[in-house]
Amino acid sequence: MINFTPGPSQLYFTVQDHVKKAFRDGIPSLSHRGKQFESIFAETTEGLRSLLNISSNYFIVFAGSASEIWERSIQNLVEEKSFHLVNGAFSKRFFEIAQQLNKRPDKSEVRAGQSFEKIQIPTGSELIALTHNETSTGVSLSMPFIHSVRDENPGSLVVVDAVSSLPFPDFDYSKVDAVFFSVQKGFGLPAGLGVWIVNERCLAKSEQLLSKGLSIGSFHSLPTLHSHALKNQTPETPNVLGIYLLGKVVSDFLRKGSHAIRKETEYKAAILYQALEAHPLIKPFVTNKNDRSKTVIVAECGERTAALSTYLQAGGFFPGDGYGEFKKRHLRFANFPAHSKEQFESMVDVLATFQ
Repeated sequence: MINFTPGPSQLYFTVQDHVKKAFRDGIPSLSHRGKQFESIFAETTEGLRSLLNISSNYFIVFAGSASEIWERSIQNLVEEKSFHLVNGAFSKRFFEIAQQLNKRPDKSEVRAGQSFEKIQIPTGSELIALTHNETSTGVSLSMPFIHSVRDENPGSLVVVDAVSSLPFPDFDYSKVDAVFFSVQKGFGLPAGLGVWIVNERCLAKSEQLLSKGLSIGSFHSLPTLHSHALKNQTPETPNVLGIYLLGKVVSDFLRKGSHAIRKETEYKAAILYQALEAHPLIKPFVTNKNDRSKTVIVAECGERTAALSTYLQAGGFFPGDGYGEFKKRHLRFANFPAHSKEQFESMVDVLATFQ
């Protein structure tokens, strides 16, 4: 059964061998204050820099999940006001966390399945929260749009949730201040690790809030995370195995090459969207082709959703359910490096025979 759910998703094919070697070498019981862990930390972060083309003035830290990074972003980067672009359940959750932390967030919200036209961001917004790829609906923000937000709002921190899109997108890091993701989607790993890519502007903001006597969290505040990252360490005992496995899979991706990964992702997305458009009974949920995600493809199946899911599973393909209000109407298909071209071609062939 090939797992096409958007997360946790299919494991990358090398993970099993990396796990076996990790246990043979005693990686899960390593001290996080020892030289061997520092070497693992350095290998993983330097590999990410190479794979994602991360600028040298950014540092990389680890958290328990991307959901934790939502909270840490608000705590460390917002004194009063954040602004959120909301077009689905996960971008809305980022907004709600700011409310729960007693900030004064504002939002621009569009209907599920849509993206944004020209937006007016209020003066004084300290943080602008963008969800590059809305996992619940399969809408993706274009790179020109994301980059324009910085150009038009140079005084704000631009924070991008790239949970279900990296390593596919090629960000211009001069146009964003922080990007984060979790490993159980595009990196094909077991859940339990979040990665936060942050620049010096973010660090300065968190230190400014701290100097005012405001709470920015404790062991996972940005200054604490940064000071430990400079030593290739973490403040707490981390998910050592997760960091090790991420480094190994990143090395696998580097051998394949970012360009090849992106081209394969585009090809797989193209053949699935083509199949959905040609099918008489189902269709893509996102109608504007320019807004369609390449990494989470959402099918509008209506009353045939359960039947199609059962049909695909009989063929060895496990799609993701719709999310929230769309659970019984949609199926979601992850398109990550763990999914091969041959698997997508086979699934599309089975999909075409559904009646």
